[in-house]
Amino acid sequence: MSDFAARIQEALQPLADTGRAKAMAAYMKGQFNFLGIQTPPRRQAASPLIRAFTGHPVDAARQLWALPAREYQYVAVDLLRRQNKRLAASDLPVLEALVQDKSWWDTVDGLAPTIGAIVAREPQLVSRMDALIEAPDFWLRRVALLHQLDWKENTDQARLFAYCLHCADEREFFIRKAVGWALRQYARTNPAAVRHFLDTHRQKLSGLSFREAAKHL
Repeated sequence: MSDFAARIQEALQPLADTGRAKAMAAYMKGQFNFLGIQTPPRRQAASPLIRAFTGHPVDAARQLWALPAREYQYVAVDLLRRQNKRLAASDLPVLEALVQDKSWWDTVDGLAPTIGAIVAREPQLVSRMDALIEAPDFWLRRVALLHQLDWKENTDQARLFAYCLHCADEREFFIRKAVGWALRQYARTNPAAVRHFLDTHRQKLSGLSFREAAKHL
């Protein structure tokens, strides 16, 4: 185990709360073990170590991912988000592997903006997003839908709308929700474009996607 992962364990373990851990595990449908540490104290304990980190963030994230408690994956997500400027196209396969390991909305949604930041810096990677929107694993398709969440006026509108239409007939809840979320986020930057898209394609979108997209319009 890396020194960083060991230090994170040392920082978090004293904060463990068995009662809260059971409630957190139940909220996640019993899929993961938890230490029972809520987000503010977890970040307060881990942030100094993340700020001081000088190693390779992807290697550290993999080590944290291998630990049994879910909070360690959350620290990995926070580390990758803070260190995203040090990540490159060569790191994308590992990030995709993390998306597919211990997959649920909490970590997948945390990794999507980090992947999006790499794509924004290295535009040739849009072809990889085009591949992911066709991936058999719906979590990878969700990443493709959400990778532009932080792009604002730099959003590739045509690609976003094409991805949403590509997934419009899917029955998977997490895809329908992602379609709506991606559109709702872009509506903060370009409400007229999203309103026109919704008016034009209302019959193709699920009710969930439409409601999510139109929530603030």
